[in-house]
Amino acid sequence: MSNADREPILIDLALQGGGSHGAFTWGVLDRLLEVPWLRLDGISGTSAGAMNAAVLAQGLLEGMAKGDGLAARAGGKAALEDFWRKVSKAAQFSPFQRGPLEILTGRWTLDYSPAFLASDIATRLFSPYDIAIQGTNPLRGILEECIDFERLCAAPIKLFVTATNVRTGRGRVFRNNDLTVDALLASACLPTLFQAVEIDGDPYWDGGYSGNPTITPLVRECDSTDTILVQINPIERPGTPKTAMEIQNRLNEVSFNGPLMKELRMAALLRRVADPGTGEGATWAKMRIHRIASDMMTELSMSSKMLAEWSFLCMLRDEGRRAAEAFLEKHGADVGVRASFDIDSLLDEV
Repeated sequence: MSNADREPILIDLALQGGGSHGAFTWGVLDRLLEVPWLRLDGISGTSAGAMNAAVLAQGLLEGMAKGDGLAARAGGKAALEDFWRKVSKAAQFSPFQRGPLEILTGRWTLDYSPAFLASDIATRLFSPYDIAIQGTNPLRGILEECIDFERLCAAPIKLFVTATNVRTGRGRVFRNNDLTVDALLASACLPTLFQAVEIDGDPYWDGGYSGNPTITPLVRECDSTDTILVQINPIERPGTPKTAMEIQNRLNEVSFNGPLMKELRMAALLRRVADPGTGEGATWAKMRIHRIASDMMTELSMSSKMLAEWSFLCMLRDEGRRAAEAFLEKHGADVGVRASFDIDSLLDEV
């Protein structure tokens, strides 16, 4: 049986955050939307992953209003491209730009940008409350323009967006019916750059500190038993970081991968010890995890997460499409049958 003749398979997506590196996820989604036998059930996202998820849901809604499933997928693809174009356009006036040498050599980095270096030093000396930049996040206007949050309750997919409660240190998951522009901005709120986003009287920071992304809602609240993790923060990186920037970059990767790895280890442990017949154990035992990632992401520095040139975003999109295509070729037949990402091996690392 060819892939074109396959019965539809429900899948969930788990989308990591990582600033402009989220354009890699855009490319992955763009390619997966072209696969007729994949049906989206739920998406859990953090930071840029959350924005990709909400924009995709909006696009699917708009497409469905115009026609059938093909129109919905086309709507999703168009919405994602429109969002990232708006992000790039807004960044044209940002002080974070590559220098002539980086442009000449084709290096995607801000490591030598005077504005970026000055900002990096400033965030170590002053807080966002000292310089009062609250309300200047350009993503607010873009998100309000791209998403009708009242309509997300009718979205054909379940959304789960994670932000970190500053007071408790715990993650809060926002769903379709309580998702707002503040929830998305909270999910992407880096505390060194922006004041905490207040929701229902509580301050929130980036969801990556508590779940990048959160897997549990996908397992407990969705019908699918296949979850595809789109990872943009490398788990492993060769060599020992030695420069200040390399050390800071690796610290961020370890920090933002930590909650996800802990949750996957918990899932692996539950699958081993829980009763596979009924209840929570059965739910986790049926879960099949897959992963889409790219070695190229290890070549990008932390500073490039602030870079939003259209050519850079398109490069990341194309790399995401290539990674998704490679996954489909190698593991497409596994979806709906068996896991292709071995989370049991994570228990050996504890």
